[in-house]
Amino acid sequence: MDETDNGTGAVLHFAPELRMFLPANRRRGPQRVALDGTSTLGHLVESLGVPLPEVGPLTVNGARVDPSHHPAPGDVIEVAAVPRPQPVPLEPGQTAPRFLLDVHLGTLARRMRLLGLDTVYHNDMDDPALVEQANAERRVLLTQDRGLLRRRKLWLGAYVRGSKPDDQLRDLLERFAPPLRPWSRCTACNGLLAEVDKTDVEPLLEAGTRRTYDVYGRCRDCGQVYWRGAHGEHLARIVDAAQATVSAARAGV
Repeated sequence: MDETDNGTGAVLHFAPELRMFLPANRRRGPQRVALDGTSTLGHLVESLGVPLPEVGPLTVNGARVDPSHHPAPGDVIEVAAVPRPQPVPLEPGQTAPRFLLDVHLGTLARRMRLLGLDTVYHNDMDDPALVEQANAERRVLLTQDRGLLRRRKLWLGAYVRGSKPDDQLRDLLERFAPPLRPWSRCTACNGLLAEVDKTDVEPLLEAGTRRTYDVYGRCRDCGQVYWRGAHGEHLARIVDAAQATVSAARAGV
């Protein structure tokens, strides 16, 4: 790509939210790119570092186009970010998006499960396998790997912004505003929780827990037992903040 196209290239204007993906020396002002006559607009955008799953509407000289459009010399191109909240295609009978997270997002996965989001996480799966599972189960693939998002076969993915779990969760909730069902999933394996009688789980509890707590749940898949322990207030704050974030995102605040 040549910044001095001598009138033979196109000019791309990236939305501020997308400039983080550009090389450091290209994050200010329009991007002038040379054209080879064969590359699509989608290829040009990704060649500058911006994954297409992060791109929203594309316009050329004021007209909407698809990523398959072939730019012409002199074109002025606007590259918008994905609108928020972003709708996710759902399967028949599905009421909320399903998610798949890559190796670097384990803490985020546990927080999403706390909120009742159907969240699969792997720390030992390579990129092709992640894409295959995301496509087969119609899960949104969440990652901070730009190369993974550029895989052509991936049906839907999203780049997670932020280095801290709080920021990552807020970004995810603002982007998709999914319906939440807090306290309904196992944070360890993603299975659904069921209420259980205390007497059914007493053999699994330590004496202090048996004396202090009376309400329990158990994962239907892995058998993990849950109760509102000393960490309950911290988790409740995460849940309250998440519900407020989703409400604000849906209201367009």
